[in-house]
Amino acid sequence: MSLPAPVARYIEECHWGRVTASTPVGGGCINNGARLTTSNGPRLFLKTNATCPPDMFAREAEGLAALAAAGDGPRVPRPLLVGEQFLLLEYLAAAPPVADYWEVFGRALAQLHSVTHPQFGFQHDNYIGSTPQSNRWHTNGFTFFAEERLLYQGKLAREHGLLSQSSLPQLERMAGRLRDLVPEQPASLMHGDLWNGNAIEGPDGHACLIDPAAHYGWAEAELATTTLFGRFPPSFYSAYESTRLLAPEYRARFEIYNLYHLLNHLNLFGEGYAGAVEGILARYG
Repeated sequence: MSLPAPVARYIEECHWGRVTASTPVGGGCINNGARLTTSNGPRLFLKTNATCPPDMFAREAEGLAALAAAGDGPRVPRPLLVGEQFLLLEYLAAAPPVADYWEVFGRALAQLHSVTHPQFGFQHDNYIGSTPQSNRWHTNGFTFFAEERLLYQGKLAREHGLLSQSSLPQLERMAGRLRDLVPEQPASLMHGDLWNGNAIEGPDGHACLIDPAAHYGWAEAELATTTLFGRFPPSFYSAYESTRLLAPEYRARFEIYNLYHLLNHLNLFGEGYAGAVEGILARYG
């Protein structure tokens, strides 16, 4: 990986010497990642993408800063330097997980979700993967989830020819029924894309969060995402529930929330996700 000149200058100005090794780190499907070893300082993590939107890494750094400010939530890597084509981060070296890893993680996520805001949205739009994520402020979560989540993604999918002609009206009907399908919830601070690949083991053996799509939204929706591509173990949810009160039968609503992410995957990766999307729409639209 070629080292961006601002990164080399930053390392020099911090008196960390020079980069002696750059080791590619896999796992991401959008950006390139590398662990940097310095001659006189800490290891660092560098994300690069020569073709990303010019504000994508700035919005990621902003989300990490918001999650870090929550205090008792899961740890996130500290942003060090951001540019249009790179993000330099604190490197969180993995340690063996502690015995109560999932219980501590569940309680920490509940603490994060206890940070609330009077409105739903975020200070800037950001990205879910490489898809723009609209975070316009709304006073209620039903309008926010309908307009900035479901309908935003649905219209993108229709424009790309990935939704059938009947699917968008079904999605619109479902969006209009959210008050009947979902209980009132506060606007909680969320990671925003919490599938199991974005939760890693950190230096102290506890879970750390990476690659956020941060915003204030429904906490139930965040819990739903943890089941989308490999469910977290039962002890995680039990610990969460013991820390933060949830509405009854919250798990029964997971596929409603996960429709947003399935629509996003439809837009990012194509029609392989159409069946899952259309199945949910058939049930609720």
